[in-house]
Amino acid sequence: MTNYRFYVASSLDGFIADDHDSLDWLVTQPIDAHGFMNYNRFMADIGVLAMGHTTYQWIVDHNMTSGEPWPYEVPTYVFTHRDLTPVADTIQTVSGTPGEHRAELVSAAGDKDVWIVGGGGLATQFARAGMLGEVMVSIAPVFLGSGRPLFTDAFNLELQEFDRNRAFLCARYSVRGPRAEA
Repeated sequence: MTNYRFYVASSLDGFIADDHDSLDWLVTQPIDAHGFMNYNRFMADIGVLAMGHTTYQWIVDHNMTSGEPWPYEVPTYVFTHRDLTPVADTIQTVSGTPGEHRAELVSAAGDKDVWIVGGGGLATQFARAGMLGEVMVSIAPVFLGSGRPLFTDAFNLELQEFDRNRAFLCARYSVRGPRAEA
């Protein structure tokens, strides 16, 4: 069964990017590439990426600066209402809600999972649609003060495991559901 996973890094105060959509604060943090919740082990289970326009554009801009190609070989769905020209054959744009694309995402993932890349707003849309099963967050030892939030709605999570990966506190949660208002 396809699992929808939000694998993300966050500042200690709950932001995934600063006010300028920069991740400079993140890429300077020490991490063990083979340590707990490492990227390569995570990617081995991923068949499809889902991301918003801001995340897509950050990756494109970053790669253009460094001269690198699109870094993902698996199908990538960019949720956006904007016109954009994909930079790789594996990228397609979609509009609407995650629920409207559930069957297509599951089919494209095959026997693997869907990674909701970046975008706390998009991850929240997946959660609202009942399509977010897991949140894997690596918390960096930095306060940003403001920026793009990790999540934009009130949801209950259940801690499944945690450990340290050099500078990061890494935790994996299962999504329980929306918080009931009191």
